[in-house]
Amino acid sequence: MAIILKLTNGDSPRLSLAPLAKIVGGGLASLLLMTSALAAETNLVHHVNAVEAQKLVAAKKVVVVDVRSPGEFAAGHIAGATNINFHSADFAQAISGLDTNRSYLVHCAVGGRSTQALPKFEKLPFQSIYHLDGGIKAWEKAGLPVEK
Repeated sequence: MAIILKLTNGDSPRLSLAPLAKIVGGGLASLLLMTSALAAETNLVHHVNAVEAQKLVAAKKVVVVDVRSPGEFAAGHIAGATNINFHSADFAQAISGLDTNRSYLVHCAVGGRSTQALPKFEKLPFQSIYHLDGGIKAWEKAGLPVEK
């Protein structure tokens, strides 16, 4: 069986269910079950650079989640960002409280903690997840503003 992933708009993956429909033989209940399971597996992380991230932020397509410590966050962060400390004991609980109908841009200082956080984000059914490669340091290096 072949399932074909199509990038229809360059942004989010879509499944072609034509091969699946032939195998299922038209059984609607089976098709819906399989479609649901496959859709859950396509929650991909989109890696973006600072310029691409800034465009997403400016267009209000994402909510920025900064996973650095509160002290790092206070020293400078992307305007409008929400701080959820990756090293806090309730990190998984905190992100599970986020609106799953939204898209999120996740970052830390240089990408280490946010990369470690991605599997926790991927377990939840967020609309989409973007990772700012290089973190806030890449953002600043690109000359983009931070607020304190």
